[in-house]
Amino acid sequence: MKKNNTLCLLVLLFSLAAGAQKTDTVVIQPKDIHTNVLIPGMHRWLVYFKMGKDSSRSRFFVWSRRIDRISYRGKDAISVTQEWENNDTIMHTVYTVCDSKDFAPLYQKAWTKQSGSSEFDFLDKTMKLNGRTITAADTARAVTISYKAFQSALQQYVLDWHLDLEVFPLLPFRNHTTYAINYYDPGFGAPKRVYYTVTGSAVIKGYDGQDIDCWLLEHTDQGRMSNKEVFYISKKTREVLKLEQEFAGRYRYKIKMAFSN
Repeated sequence: MKKNNTLCLLVLLFSLAAGAQKTDTVVIQPKDIHTNVLIPGMHRWLVYFKMGKDSSRSRFFVWSRRIDRISYRGKDAISVTQEWENNDTIMHTVYTVCDSKDFAPLYQKAWTKQSGSSEFDFLDKTMKLNGRTITAADTARAVTISYKAFQSALQQYVLDWHLDLEVFPLLPFRNHTTYAINYYDPGFGAPKRVYYTVTGSAVIKGYDGQDIDCWLLEHTDQGRMSNKEVFYISKKTREVLKLEQEFAGRYRYKIKMAFSN
């Protein structure tokens, strides 16, 4: 009998420990977003790749992203102005305006060196590609997919996937929690829920040697090309300080830079 009681106690303790580590899932809604944590001004990240774990670094980029609090069509809003540089060439620019309360997109205009310009107005519900207004009458397959995705996004609460470095600071962080974010990247596919989990904490060294306590926010995708992303997010400032990404045996890194000029 004593042996059985001991076994029952061990099972109970194991169950309690497992329950303590249970991961909660939060489907992000407007009430969960806290835009007051965003820091206005210029922010920059160094982005580079490694083609193997022990390979040298290559394909260097600098991502500049300026956050401003503005008035947009009579609404309090937040704008994010992005510029991506590769060596001496600007590869990509984006200007996005979001609602100041829930960070829902209101407007986005983008340009890429490869494909030209796109413009999405979430208030007027209009979409333009290379200056041409797109309608339901367009029949080109790629354009139709993009148009239908935009129409779908207009009918639901979405956050702009192109602003993930600004979205992550807004989350209500707590341990062992998964956040389902309804992401939409204007010009691409339909909105989809993407899952990110707080897997723990880590301390990284700042430029003057101080310890920076960070949340670890992880996303994995086991689709056609396996992908794992780990974001280091400062508990104090909520800034994304580092990304470590592994996909198909390759690696990508984003490192927050300490200066903005």
